[in-house]
Amino acid sequence: MQEIGAFEAKNKLAALLDRVQQGEEIVITRHGKAVARLVPTVRGIDQSQARAAVERIRARARNLKAGAFDWEACKADRDAGRP
Repeated sequence: MQEIGAFEAKNKLAALLDRVQQGEEIVITRHGKAVARLVPTVRGIDQSQARAAVERIRARARNLKAGAFDWEACKADRDAGRP
């Protein structure tokens, strides 16, 4: 991880972005104190993994057999003891 001053970062932003795109992390400082960090973005969400997770959650909910959710009971519990 390299540190670079804000003035230099402003003048070399395109080159810094190229380095970050290659996986490097860069800290931008102002008067010697870290104020920002340039890091590569996280790749997009894997849709197949997300769908699989949703299906696992739904399967667990079906196995609980908890019945329908009662909003009124939930609100009553929330408001219990309030003045």
